[in-house]
Amino acid sequence: MVTSTVEKLTPTRVKLHITVTPDELKPSIAHAYEHIAKDVQIPGFRKGKVPAPIIDQRIGRGAVLEHAVSEGLDGFYRQAVEAESIRVLGRPSAEVVEWPAEKDFSGDLEVDVEVDVRPEFDLPAYEGLTIEVDAVEVDEAAIDEELDKLRSRFGTLVTVDRPAASGDFVELDLVATIDGAEIDRAEGVSYEVGSGELLEGIDEAIDSLTAGEDTTFRSKLVGGDHAGQEAEVSVSVKAVKERELPDADDDFAQIASEFDTIAELRDSLGERVSQQSVFTQGSAARDKLVEQLLEQVEIAVPPQLIEDEVHAHLEQESRLEDDEHRAEVTEASEKQFRTQMLLDAIAEQAEVQVSQEELTQYLVQSAAQYGMAPQEFVQALQQQNQLPAVVAEVARNKALAVALGKVTVVDTAGNTVDLTGFIAVEDDEAAEEEAVEEAEEIVDGAAEADAEDADDTK
Repeated sequence: MVTSTVEKLTPTRVKLHITVTPDELKPSIAHAYEHIAKDVQIPGFRKGKVPAPIIDQRIGRGAVLEHAVSEGLDGFYRQAVEAESIRVLGRPSAEVVEWPAEKDFSGDLEVDVEVDVRPEFDLPAYEGLTIEVDAVEVDEAAIDEELDKLRSRFGTLVTVDRPAASGDFVELDLVATIDGAEIDRAEGVSYEVGSGELLEGIDEAIDSLTAGEDTTFRSKLVGGDHAGQEAEVSVSVKAVKERELPDADDDFAQIASEFDTIAELRDSLGERVSQQSVFTQGSAARDKLVEQLLEQVEIAVPPQLIEDEVHAHLEQESRLEDDEHRAEVTEASEKQFRTQMLLDAIAEQAEVQVSQEELTQYLVQSAAQYGMAPQEFVQALQQQNQLPAVVAEVARNKALAVALGKVTVVDTAGNTVDLTGFIAVEDDEAAEEEAVEEAEEIVDGAAEADAEDADDTK
């Protein structure tokens, strides 16, 4: 076992001084000789059978020593981390301060390793806190809005002879130019006015235009070779269509749902709105609880770790020179780090454990969000060594639910908000059994399909 000492440099960074004796280094040296023997070609000796004295003569003991230290350093570092009970964040930086003698490998190997660590802080008390959220009233207007959403799914588009307005659908021809040169063209594009899903400024440009009219506006392109560049866009309105909704009557209820009457459908929609309101209030309560706890505690942030994350983020966006955006991303990254540390502390205090079922559910849901098959998603995580991070995230979500279950949530009208269904963590598993089984079946099915495909190709 290597010996080590730890020096606290900052609240989030330490220096490990690791000492490795000749006896502890001996297995790494033997391994180094084996590796080098396989890699070198020396006349008169088969590959892998070159004796150590010949390697010393031809390659040098210095190279052997460097190879041994390089191969063994990670193991020595992990032993020191475990011995000192250090909770590591980020990548370590190592420096050899004392080498063993090349002549006979005598003397200790001494290494200094600097690494970011989790900051220490006292977790604020949260049990018994009161969190206030906005009141949500399930009134007829809310039900009407939900009913209109359902009616729109069964609506038909009808061409109208009038200026385009928000909510209408228009058929457009678009031509983008930069410095007079056409760089993109699209014809027959269907677009909902007011959705903001096409180009910045297009809603203002086509508002009040009728079929057969055209205009130009300037906008930043969002795709293609010229993404991010400002272009002059010519837009021509070919047709204006409005969505015609079916009548909200019993006939519609029978077509759009399992109910026979519009009254029954409205009752069902009322229940849905009520459930959505609980979710809305629950999400707000979670955010406010985190904010309240963060205000009560000082959590140090490792500068280098945040800088590396921000750099990677900006590099991906090709915005390394955007100082204003850098400041925004830095602030968001620091807040995310403090939140993670807070939830990790809650998870430890509450002794939160992540079950296989919970992990499976999270993976299936995440895969669906990315439009990937569960097995494909898991394989991608494994390749990137991200599964431990996923487990940690599931634990944080569970920890937050545990904490939320121990506070009182009220709305602005003074009513107690029942979030039992929203924050259920330690309830009887029977309620979740169906979802869990479905998740496992999806993952298992994907794996079996992959296996069958592999067999078919043999």
